[in-house]
Amino acid sequence: MLELQSVDIRLNEVRARLAKFPQKLANANARLADSKTEVEQSKAAQLASFKDRKKYEMDVEQHKERVRKYKDQMSQVKTNEAYKALQHEVQMAEEEIAKAEDRLLEQMVSGEEYDRRIKTSEKTLKEVEEVVGRERARIESEKAVAEKELADVTAERSHVVAEIPEDLLDHYDRIARKHNGVALAEVREEKCGACGMRVRPHVFQEMNRRSSQEMFHCETCTRILYYIEPSSASAAQASASAPSGDR
Repeated sequence: MLELQSVDIRLNEVRARLAKFPQKLANANARLADSKTEVEQSKAAQLASFKDRKKYEMDVEQHKERVRKYKDQMSQVKTNEAYKALQHEVQMAEEEIAKAEDRLLEQMVSGEEYDRRIKTSEKTLKEVEEVVGRERARIESEKAVAEKELADVTAERSHVVAEIPEDLLDHYDRIARKHNGVALAEVREEKCGACGMRVRPHVFQEMNRRSSQEMFHCETCTRILYYIEPSSASAAQASASAPSGDR
């Protein structure tokens, strides 16, 4: 079961990595969407400015037409009062022309600014598309590697569980589901390595007996306990690190 737990820990790690890929892709796509939105907003603002400019151009022409009309009428009036009234209308129309021309100038300046914004945002979009494209390729590549690893480790688990009795495997799986895939806990310094609960002395003594086949559980976290004698652990570590010719 120690081998099974080692495989399950690797499985959990691979699954955790795979679970992060959708968010990574979503973050990359969000950056690209933000850049596209900036371009669209700049173009929309430019279009609105262009429409306003056309409106003010029409206002200028309308007021100029009024001025021409009033001046034509001034040459035809008979009284001084009528002349002064038309003169006043001309003055007001010319003031409106000046206001409309000021607004038109403002819109022309704004239009130039929107042109610059569009060029800048389009350049940024192109750069972001290139960066996001590379990032997507990297993420997809990493995902493919993780998916292959998942398939390999899953196959390895199938091989391992084939050697474990069904009732024992079922017991292991029930405990593992309660503890994020970790069903076993090593006893260290007479304590559960998972939750720190002290193991009863007689239980620890029984676990030290090489002939004992009994299964022990932590009284607090219910994980299956196992114990590796320090000498055995050191020997195993030395064997694992020694050159192949010395074994």
